[in-house]
Amino acid sequence: MKNKLIVTSLILLLVPFFSVAQEGTKTDKPNIIVIVADDMGWGDSSTYGNKVIKTPNLDKLAKQGVKFTQGYSAAGVCSPSRSAILTGRTPYRNGVWRHLSGADPAPAHLRKSEITYPKLFQEAGYETGHFGKWHLLSRYQFKNEKFPHPDDHGYDYWFATQNNAFPNHRNPINFVRNGKPVGKLEGYSAPLVADEAISWLNTKRDPTKPFLMSVWFHEPHAPIKTDIKFSELYPNETAKNKAYFGNVTQMDFALGEIMKTLDSQGVADNTLVVFTSDNGPVERFGGNTGGLRGNKRDDFEGGIRVPFVMRWPGYIIANTQSNIPVIGTDIFTTLLSIGHLDVPQDRTIDGVNLLPAIQGKELTRTIPLFWRTHVSPAESRVAVRDGDWKIVADETLTKFMLFNVETDANEAHDLAATMPKKLKFMKSLLIKTWKNISAEGPHHWWEDKVKGELGKDSKYIY
Repeated sequence: MKNKLIVTSLILLLVPFFSVAQEGTKTDKPNIIVIVADDMGWGDSSTYGNKVIKTPNLDKLAKQGVKFTQGYSAAGVCSPSRSAILTGRTPYRNGVWRHLSGADPAPAHLRKSEITYPKLFQEAGYETGHFGKWHLLSRYQFKNEKFPHPDDHGYDYWFATQNNAFPNHRNPINFVRNGKPVGKLEGYSAPLVADEAISWLNTKRDPTKPFLMSVWFHEPHAPIKTDIKFSELYPNETAKNKAYFGNVTQMDFALGEIMKTLDSQGVADNTLVVFTSDNGPVERFGGNTGGLRGNKRDDFEGGIRVPFVMRWPGYIIANTQSNIPVIGTDIFTTLLSIGHLDVPQDRTIDGVNLLPAIQGKELTRTIPLFWRTHVSPAESRVAVRDGDWKIVADETLTKFMLFNVETDANEAHDLAATMPKKLKFMKSLLIKTWKNISAEGPHHWWEDKVKGELGKDSKYIY
């Protein structure tokens, strides 16, 4: 009931959005930008209550659209959550079940058989570009043309790194543009990524076509390097905090440059912008969960609750807020709905259309919010949320914690012992959901944990 009351006031305000969309105006072909920060926690911005970190451009974005206070990544680590955004499918279902940072040739990557929203929009006549981190192949696979790169997943143009900017955010040397190494760049990662995206918008794309962009910043993921003009905004902080807080502001600056470009090109009013993060923060580097339990890798709230903002002037009412739970997989289904494209029917899609939530309505899910993070602490390896309730399980699915996260967002009060009926229901839901997901995904990838040559699993490589 609380969810409905908080956002019910939006319903009448948003009637123009839906009536215009149905009349077949310019909203039939809106431009789309999905921006993903890296390791940015729920408490790492002034937008979400941080009293020190300056994020004026994210603040502005939220004031121009809707801010979700219970937005989630689909996993507590980078690669799986990113695969879920692109496919609308939870990570173990789409095959990117693990963190893809190593040089080993372990058989995990975003398969060519997965259907991504950039591919569907490309087929519908959109110009598409990816800018920044990719992280859906291991280092070994990123150098191997047999494996699917961004262009295989629907991007006409791409400027990316396999994982982090190397050696750090300053003067990175590992960017690749459309399959060709770029070499050393001068500057800092987020502004460099924004500059490339802006260059594409200004001079490389076909201006007669609608565009779709993914902008996946590296900041504030470690190893952190921050331009002094941003770190010096925090003169009273420790060296660690100066670097981290300034790094978030560095990313926010890059966000602002992209938003200015939309204004200068006159396309802002017909461009949907989504901003989120791939997972929670790392507190030892300076990250902030906003008081939530856990960190990156956890399936407690601190590892998976992230900033989640949507802006579309004239169609999403400005300065609104929703506490309806939403997740990265929902981006896929929502974008297809906005673009009037069909959701694939030959596979399970876990995400749902968020437009009803923007109207102030409850979302109807046939598949609950689910997390399984392979590198999480053993006690918080798997989780499911249903309504206000969340169950957290260990790696063996034999030990469980139960929380009402609507009233206890910090997960301080385990109710497993005092609510046996609710615990029984949530255990059943968790196990049923996991069995469904693992049966559809390439389960041999995580069950066998193959360490040898890729040829042993050759029929699944692509």
